[in-house]
Amino acid sequence: MRLAQRVAALAPSATLAITARANELKKSGHDVINFGAGEPDFNTPDVIIDAANAAMRAGATKYTPSAGTLELRKALSEKFRQENGLRYTPDSIVVTSGAKHALYLAFQALLNPGDEVLIPTPYWTTYPEQVKLADGIPVFVPGDPKRNGKIDARQLRQAITTHSRVLVLNSPNNPTGAVYNTKELSDIVDVALDADLMIFSDEIYEHFLYEDFPTSCSVAALSSAAFNHTLTINGASKTYAMTGWRIGYAAGPKPLIDAMVNLQSQSTSNPTSFAQAATITALREAQEAIRGMYDAFVQRRSFCLEAIARIPGINCIPPAGAFYVWMDISGWLGKRSETRLLENADDAAAALLDEAQVAVVPGTSFGSNHHLRISYATSLEELQRGFQRISAFAYSLQDGPME
Repeated sequence: MRLAQRVAALAPSATLAITARANELKKSGHDVINFGAGEPDFNTPDVIIDAANAAMRAGATKYTPSAGTLELRKALSEKFRQENGLRYTPDSIVVTSGAKHALYLAFQALLNPGDEVLIPTPYWTTYPEQVKLADGIPVFVPGDPKRNGKIDARQLRQAITTHSRVLVLNSPNNPTGAVYNTKELSDIVDVALDADLMIFSDEIYEHFLYEDFPTSCSVAALSSAAFNHTLTINGASKTYAMTGWRIGYAAGPKPLIDAMVNLQSQSTSNPTSFAQAATITALREAQEAIRGMYDAFVQRRSFCLEAIARIPGINCIPPAGAFYVWMDISGWLGKRSETRLLENADDAAAALLDEAQVAVVPGTSFGSNHHLRISYATSLEELQRGFQRISAFAYSLQDGPME
């Protein structure tokens, strides 16, 4: 069988692959600690589950409009107004099967062959793959390691060509946890607007902000020009621990939204009906549950930073948002473990899984050969056990090549 070239060149999701391998090892009897998953370990709050049950019993088991139910789009319109200072009308919002699907539809709707998409590095693994699926060209803009991977206006200006069409911004960022402040965003967006770029603003981690970032800043809220050139992408997965429900959404210029709706009508038809009904309840009634999850993440984040500071050969910049630590393992590279020479992040991730039974995601999946991403979306007890193993692994490393 001959597969399409676009599929043959597609890289699998590294985070899903790591999670799948960790789960396989667990089923085989191995005591694997998984720091790879990009999803909260909490169950969906009961108030949301109850709403889904009620909706199904009331008949919400049928097709919905391809854009999503009007009731949910009205609730999202109100969410944008209250939380982000954005006035999107319901017909400028599309509900999708997860935020990942919203991005996919947007790239498919906007890109023509050869169009360039500017992606700051480190980046979420899916961005470049979706760009390539839409016949676009991903162009990586290296972020400043001293600023946890953030880019600035100068770097963006240097990367823009006559073929540049879209800038992808992700704040809070996966994998680094970096957050752009309003001034940083404004300077970057001014450059993007001068070049007539469309901005895809991925704000899926907006409710996971720490220390000096008590509130998020939406790109589209910076100015009327930014509003008209921005597609704001979000979802219920992270904030409400609803990863498996697959509800994402996007809001932006109506011609782009209409195109995304048309594409969805010919692919998935619509997002799951009762999951949409449950998301309305999540938006309006789950704030107390969110606070409990957030407090747990604050505690876990503090533990990770303290643990990393005690382990030789590694360090990280404290994440300002999301629920990841972007761990620099430069001090490990060139050393050898029990089974291999650690030449890059792939080697380190493989050695940690094989020898310490700790699953992490190698930075190569995000554009770096000397980082590992650790998710602290797991219990404090698991974090304590996992970092004990990572520490023991670090102290066991030896200098020199394999014998």
